[in-house]
Amino acid sequence: MDVKTGLFSLFAVVLLFAAFRVITARNPVHAALYLVLTFFQAAAIWLLLKAEFLAITLVLVYVGAVMVLFLFVVMMLDINLDTLRKGFWNHFWAAMTIGALIAFEMAAVLLGGFRASEEPNAIQAAIEVSNTKALGVLIYTEYLFPLQVAAVILLVAIVAAIALTLRERKDSRYTNPAEQVRVKARDRLQIVKVAAVKPSAESLSNDSHAGERT
Repeated sequence: MDVKTGLFSLFAVVLLFAAFRVITARNPVHAALYLVLTFFQAAAIWLLLKAEFLAITLVLVYVGAVMVLFLFVVMMLDINLDTLRKGFWNHFWAAMTIGALIAFEMAAVLLGGFRASEEPNAIQAAIEVSNTKALGVLIYTEYLFPLQVAAVILLVAIVAAIALTLRERKDSRYTNPAEQVRVKARDRLQIVKVAAVKPSAESLSNDSHAGERT
């Protein structure tokens, strides 16, 4: 066994263990941290396969952005774990069926890719062209339409998030930043002239009598 095979086996074992702990950990924060470990192991395997661009993208996008968002949501929200666990066994067989179907589809795709990579022309093309350039050419030629569809979906999600954030709610104390910028000093402070009031003679006599009694 060479060094590359040993590292691949090590990363694969740690990846499988971390992925298993993602679905079995009782604490959602621990599950999210195990998912981060899973992403790192997958990135290391991609580095061994000389797919540097995919490895860096996985670490930057999923570990650096998506998982930070997951941890923020999990730690900031008050999540009732008992409520989440209700009905788990009722949907267990449906989840197992969908998981087996996804695994079968991924195996079919991967086996087809392995057969195509065994051809001499594919191996020679992979040697002459870097994986980043080959990925870019493939995305913007053969998979251009799915890329545009994904871009439109992301744009709709961004617009929906902005619309939900900017909607007016009656129970929130909202302050318009434009009104704060346009405000002047005279709008913040108003000087009112009040005429001086002289005490009456009766009130002065009452105060003097009260002082004598004390």
